[in-house]
Amino acid sequence: MVSIFAVRLLRWTVGLGLILFFTYAMMFYGAGDPIKRMFLQSEDTQSVDPQVMEALRAKYGLDEPFLVQFSTYVEHLLQGDWGRSIRLSVDRPVWDIVSFRLPISMQLGFAATAVAAAIGIPLGVFASLKHNRWLDRIIVSTVMFVTAVPSFVTAPMLLYFFVLVLGIMDVPYGWSGLANKNVILPVVVTALGPLPIIVRQTRAAMLEVMGQPYIRTARAKGLPNHAVVSRHMFRPVMIPVVTAIGLIMITLVNGALFVELIFNIPGFGLLTVEGIRTVDYPIIMAVAVVGTLIIFVSNFFVDLIYPILDPRVRYS
Repeated sequence: MVSIFAVRLLRWTVGLGLILFFTYAMMFYGAGDPIKRMFLQSEDTQSVDPQVMEALRAKYGLDEPFLVQFSTYVEHLLQGDWGRSIRLSVDRPVWDIVSFRLPISMQLGFAATAVAAAIGIPLGVFASLKHNRWLDRIIVSTVMFVTAVPSFVTAPMLLYFFVLVLGIMDVPYGWSGLANKNVILPVVVTALGPLPIIVRQTRAAMLEVMGQPYIRTARAKGLPNHAVVSRHMFRPVMIPVVTAIGLIMITLVNGALFVELIFNIPGFGLLTVEGIRTVDYPIIMAVAVVGTLIIFVSNFFVDLIYPILDPRVRYS
């Protein structure tokens, strides 16, 4: 186990280093000068003093060549210094911004993943047990319809229905925690994205396991259908489903952009949009670092769950 973790740590270090290098290179050579962008977007661009711009570039280390800037950033990052935002929140430390925004997206992502799994896994099981019957066709058709509708269309439709038509809630706006009722609609809209993936993955895994010899043997012994499903089918089926859920959780935490924009949730996805729009180097690099670490850690925990679900799986 220790050797496996050591190998993973080495791979993570190399992977994170490459991602940081290419991300910084794309910003440096493709994104443009954030200081110049700052003044170009201001109301009075004629009275800008070039010396002020140069002083700001020197303050943030943007007057150095690429390799010097990148090595300085990595050196500061290893010391726990994530830099200071160039544009957001009046020159605040990046870590303060990330530590405030990331937990919001993680709560939203975990809640949406739990809702999608709680609904999608039973639907996939029912669809497989009624393969090619009317219930299976209804579930599959509904999943295909949900897949075809993007979140920036689903959210306004649900807002119109629940707020204006039914009048059972006010317009959800901002973030007040998972305990607040206003979080229901953002969680539902976010969960609709991964729901079809979980249903399809569960259904396909169930259909594959149904044809195994040990399932036919269990049925031949006279075990009821619910016992066959719960005792012999569910755990091997959950291995590909857990893999899909792990990948889904990564995308929800990192990429719930439209939901956070529509409901004005100050999460990590909205921070990503703001950082890219303002060419804020430290924010963009922080998004790359945190997003990469979330992927690494999520994949590691998914691998740890495999032997619990199926004892035949061993670490190697």
